[in-house]
Amino acid sequence: MKINIKYNTGKIIGFAVLLLGAMGCSDFLEEQDPSNLQPESFYTTATHAESAIAAVYADARFVGNGAGIFSSNWQFLLAPTGTTTTETAQNSDLNNLYSLSYDANTLHVRNWWRGIYKVIANANLVLENVPGIDMDEAQRDKILGEARFLRAWAYFYAVRIWGDVPLITLPQSATSEDFFPERSSQQEVYSLIVTDLTEAEGAGLPWTDESGRVSQAAVKTLLAKVYLTMAGEPLNETARYADAAAKAKEVIDNAGPIRLFDSYLEVHDETLNNMGEHIFSLQYNDLVASNPMGNMFPNFQPVTYRGPSGTGSTIPQIDFYDSFDDTDLRKQNREGWFYTSYFENGSGELFDLGKPYIFKHFNVIANGTQGVEGTAKDNLNLPIFRYAEVLLIYAEAENEANGPGQAAYDALKAIRDRAQLDTPALASFDKQTFREAVWTERWHELCFELKIWFDMVRLKKVYNSTTGAFDDFVGHVNLNSDQALQEKHLLFPLPEQEIINNPGLTQNPGY
Repeated sequence: MKINIKYNTGKIIGFAVLLLGAMGCSDFLEEQDPSNLQPESFYTTATHAESAIAAVYADARFVGNGAGIFSSNWQFLLAPTGTTTTETAQNSDLNNLYSLSYDANTLHVRNWWRGIYKVIANANLVLENVPGIDMDEAQRDKILGEARFLRAWAYFYAVRIWGDVPLITLPQSATSEDFFPERSSQQEVYSLIVTDLTEAEGAGLPWTDESGRVSQAAVKTLLAKVYLTMAGEPLNETARYADAAAKAKEVIDNAGPIRLFDSYLEVHDETLNNMGEHIFSLQYNDLVASNPMGNMFPNFQPVTYRGPSGTGSTIPQIDFYDSFDDTDLRKQNREGWFYTSYFENGSGELFDLGKPYIFKHFNVIANGTQGVEGTAKDNLNLPIFRYAEVLLIYAEAENEANGPGQAAYDALKAIRDRAQLDTPALASFDKQTFREAVWTERWHELCFELKIWFDMVRLKKVYNSTTGAFDDFVGHVNLNSDQALQEKHLLFPLPEQEIINNPGLTQNPGY
C-alpha cells in the first residue's frame, strides 16, 4: 500500500509541475499540497491516527470474505475439524479442505496469508507513525494499544496455521532490507505476541468497550489464550499453564459487565453486540459489511426473508450433532446451536428441515421469526472471544497447573449449568478425567467459532464424536470424509505463490 501511494502521487506531482511551470507559478510550487497522501503528510493529526487504526479493524474482517463460489474464508478453520460437512460440494477448494487434500494452491490458504499480513502491515504503519503525532497522549496510547493487540491477534493465527513465519514489525517497501523476509521461529513469533499484548495491557484501554474496539478484557483474554497455546504442542512450555490460569482469573475476578448470557439465543442477538458475554468480535453493520455467515444456511430452503436460498456448504456433521447429550440445551431446536425446523420465508408457517443445521450465527432479527418479518439487515457481529471461553481456559489451565480444585470446577460447572447438564461432584474427578471434561465442553461450547482446529493441534488430540473419547491427532479419521489426519496436517502449507515471489521462504513438510 505504501509503495502504491508514493508511486501514484509521484505521477500526479510530476504532471502538476509541468503544467504549473508553463504557467510561471513558481511561488505556488513552493506551497505544500494538502492533498498529497504520503505517509509523511498523512500521519499528522489525531484524525489521521483514528483513521489509520480504523483501517486495521476493517482489514480484520478478511475472515468473512468470500473464497470462491459458495465458500468463505472462515470455512478454512472449520472444514478440516470433522465437525461440519457440506450438502453442495461445488467449491473444489472447500472440498479439498473437507477431504484433507488441500495444498499450497488452495484459495483459502492464500486468502488467510494475505489477510493476516495485511492486518500486520497496517498495524505496523500505525505503530511506526502514530507516536510522532502531536495529539492527546491518552488517545495516542490507546490507539497504539489497539494496534499491538490486532498485530498480536494476526500473528497468533499465523504461527498456529503455518508454524515458523516471517516476522515483520516495520512498514515495508521495495527498498526495505528485509523485503524478502525469511521465516522466524515460533518462539520468536510468540515472544513478539506476548510483548505486544503486555504493552497493550498498559495502554489505558477501557475494561470493556461497547463500540467494539479493543478493551482491557480483550487483551487479557487473548493473552490467556496465547499462554494456554504455548503450554501445549509444539512448544510444550508447561509452566505457561499457570500464566494462562492467572490471566484468565483476572478477567473472571474483575468481570464487571462481562457475564454469561442467560440463554443461548442472546449469543446471536444483534442488539447485544459487544455486551455481556461478548468480549471481542469482528464488527459488522449492513451499511458497510453484513454478517458473513450465510454459508451456514440450508441449501435452498426458505428459512429467511429471501425465500428459498442459502448454499448448505457448511452444515453440522451428524455424528458431531449426535455427540451432544439429548438433554443439552445447546442441542435443542432453535434454543441452542442447532435448528431442525424454521418458519417459512423467515416468518411464516413452521416447517421441518429434514436434518439439523447450524443456528449459532442465525440472526432472527435480520432473517425473521414467527410472525415477524426480517429486517434484511444482518448487523450481527462475528464473535472472537466470549466469556464462556475465558471460563474454559481457566478451568483447563488451573487443572493442568494445580489439579482439579474448587475454582476450576466452578468455571466448568457454569458452562454446564447453562446447558442444563448435571456435573459430577468435584471429588469424582482426577486430573485426567477433569481435563477431558473441559476438552469436551470446548468442543461443544465453542464449536463453529474457528477454535476447534487449534485445540486439535495444541493437544494433538481430537474428540471422537462416536465414542466421546479423545483420539491421537495422527490417525484420527474425520467422519465427514473418512480421511485420517496425518503428521503434516499439524501445519498448513505456505501459499505457493508466496514462495515463488519470496526466495527466502520454504515449504512446510509434506506439501
